[in-house]
This record gives sequence, structure tokens and C-alpha cells, in this order.
Amino acid sequence: MSTPFKTAVLAAVLATSALAVLAQPAGGPPPEGSPGMQQHAPEHRAQRQERMKAHMAQRAAELKAELKLSPEQEGSWNAYLAAMKPSAPRAWPKREDLAKLSTPERLDKMRELRRQREEEFDKRDAATRSFYSSLSAEQQKTFDARTAGPMHEEGWRQHGPR
Repeated sequence: MSTPFKTAVLAAVLATSALAVLAQPAGGPPPEGSPGMQQHAPEHRAQRQERMKAHMAQRAAELKAELKLSPEQEGSWNAYLAAMKPSAPRAWPKREDLAKLSTPERLDKMRELRRQREEEFDKRDAATRSFYSSLSAEQQKTFDARTAGPMHEEGWRQHGPR
């Protein structure tokens, strides 16, 4: 190919790329009445929660089968499962409501929300420790392998590379 022809092809490619970029919609807030990124329609949220419940039930059944629990361990298992169930969705304060608060009041509100999350974590921590102590050494190894790593190994692969 000749140099002028190469230059013309390159210019055409660049111009086409520039037009594609300019044709993208402008950023900014979503149109009035449409849900924002964090505000999903209630039916979408309910469907997502149902999928999560089904997924958690399947994982619990798989873990229980791998652990080969004895009848004496059933009570501890049931207490563990009950503690691990997600709590009711928390009503987060709206931005408009937070904007009306002074900075110290906002900080107090955020501290209270952190305290509530910590209480939930402590409840799950205690239940996990109690259940773990009821397992045999071999079951503990299985439990360790199944729950090790960030987001548990198989869950991490579903959500992104390590």
C-alpha cells in the first residue's frame, strides 16, 4: 500500500472512532421517574432475594452433606443456620434526610449503623464458633476448606478473578 493511501485509511478509522465516542449519550442523573443505580424496582429486589435464598439453601445442603453430621449435631447445625440467615433489609436513611443533619449528627447516624452491623456480625461469629466446636476434627477440616478465603473460593470465582 502506498503511504498516502495508508494515511487516508488511518484518518478514516480515527474519524469513525471519534464519531462513535461523540454518539454516546451524555452522562448525568437518570431521567426523572427512572430508578437510580441503587434503587431497583421492588419486584426486582424481591426476585434477587429469592434467588439468594435458594442459593444459600443449596450451599447449606451441600455443606451439610459434606460434613456428614451425626444426629447429635443436628441441633447445633439448625442453630447455626438460623443465625446465618440474613436479617430483614435495613432501612437506610435517604440522602435528603442525611443532608438535613449537621455533620456530628450524620457521624452519629453512621456510627449507629456500624454498631448494628457489628452486632449482626457478632451474632454470626458466636454461632459459627459454637457450631464449629461441635464438629469432629475431620468435619472441622471440611468446614475450613469449604469456608476459607474471601467470599469462599467458589463464590469468589463467580464474582471475579482472584
